[in-house]
Amino acid sequence: MNFAGAAVLPLIIVLITGFAVFKNVKVFDSFLEGAKEGLITVKNILPSVVGLVVAVGMLKASGGLDTIVKILTPLSKITGIPEEIMPLTVLNPISGGGALSMYELILKDYGPDSFQGRVASVMMGATETTFYAITVYYGSVGIKKTRHTVLAALAADFTSFIASAWAVRLFFGS
Repeated sequence: MNFAGAAVLPLIIVLITGFAVFKNVKVFDSFLEGAKEGLITVKNILPSVVGLVVAVGMLKASGGLDTIVKILTPLSKITGIPEEIMPLTVLNPISGGGALSMYELILKDYGPDSFQGRVASVMMGATETTFYAITVYYGSVGIKKTRHTVLAALAADFTSFIASAWAVRLFFGS
C-alpha cells in the first residue's frame, strides 16, 4: 500500500476532529455518547442475531439443508444454476458465514476457474445475506413488521442467482 492510501483514514479522523473543535463541539463527550448508543443498538439486535445463528446451525445439523437442496434440484435444471451451487443459494440469504464456508468448499472441490467456481464467485458478489440484513437493520430501529421486504429481497436474491449463472455462461461458456 502506498503512503497516500495509508494516510486517508487518519487524515479523515483529523479533519473531522478539527472541524468539531472549530465548531466548539465537545469531541470526547460526543464520542462517548455515540459509543453508548452503539451499545444500546447491540443490546437491541443481539437476540435476533443469536436466534438467526442458532436457526442456521439447526438447519445444517438436522439435515434440513440437504433436504431443501434435494427439493430444489429440479429448479437448478430449469434456471441453469449448477446443482453443486444449490446449497450456496439456500444458505446465502440466511447466513453470510454459512454461505462463505459453502463457497470455500465449492472452490476447493471444483476450483476457482471451473464453471461452478465462477458462478459461486459471481453469486457471492451479487447477493446479500437477506435475513441477516433485515434482522440487523430492522432490529436496530425496532421494526417488527417487515411487510413486503422479505419477499422483495428474496426475489432479488433469486434473480441474482439466475443472473450469476447466465452471466458466467455468457462470458466464459459452460
